[in-house]
Amino acid sequence: MRFKDYYEILGVEPGAGEAEIKTAYRRLARKYHPDVSKEPGAEEQFKSVNEAYEALRDPQKRAAYDQLRARGYRPGDEVQPPPGGFGGGPGGFDFDEVFAGGGNGGFSDFFQELFGRRRGGFAGAGQPGPRPRGDGATRAKFAVPLEAIHRGDPVRVAVGGRSLEVRVPKGIRPGQAIRLAGQAPGGGDLLLEVEYAAHPQFEVDGRNIIHALAVAPWEAALGATISVPTLGGAVDLKIPADSEGGRKLRLRGRGLPGTGGAPAGDQIVELEILAPKANTEEEREAYRRMRDAFGDDWRRA
Repeated sequence: MRFKDYYEILGVEPGAGEAEIKTAYRRLARKYHPDVSKEPGAEEQFKSVNEAYEALRDPQKRAAYDQLRARGYRPGDEVQPPPGGFGGGPGGFDFDEVFAGGGNGGFSDFFQELFGRRRGGFAGAGQPGPRPRGDGATRAKFAVPLEAIHRGDPVRVAVGGRSLEVRVPKGIRPGQAIRLAGQAPGGGDLLLEVEYAAHPQFEVDGRNIIHALAVAPWEAALGATISVPTLGGAVDLKIPADSEGGRKLRLRGRGLPGTGGAPAGDQIVELEILAPKANTEEEREAYRRMRDAFGDDWRRA
């Protein structure tokens, strides 16, 4: 397998903190999202950015990756499993991952070998990814897209070299498990423990969905109606005049579905005021007129 530099993909330094990594991921995911991007190779770039964030957002995955990177690998180098695996010997790190969508979430062989098998990341002979439990069932983590959680869609997963279709209960919570009778590698039941996959546009807070919305200064100042993505499709959101950065607007019932009679969550839209880049003389002149109109005292105001 070929080494991938996840820090380079996200454009951050190896010592970057969690917030910096998240910000870089959001920016690149918006740039390359296949639904909106006109960039060449946007779909592959989007997959690469998602994979890098999935590796670096989790402290255990990041620690395992950093140990490998410290051996001096560069992008494209052929990777050899370290003696004894990761973690300094037997036991090492224990990753039991099953990724939804296209069998493996579109992640590379490098990611799958590093994180998709147990005991140190690299697969050994006859070593399956999922872990047997004392009750005879086999448990694996199941990273599910938020859209599937919202709609209750079926998704395909790869387990033990087989592709399975899994019906995801609508509104299922992280930590809950889906049992597949007789589907474990080698027989027995398979328990898929649900976790929410990273999303380029949304974060989860309980049943609420958080979305950062970029607005132009004049939209914030004068008010505007802007199309906003939600898990159920785009909706129009009215931005009140004189809005400031950080203001939160609520779309009721647009979060994750409730279960057991609980109401659905909301979508919280947080405004980020961004100044568009002036690419033409006409646009630069528009900024000069704004400067002259507001003067030098606008900060105090």
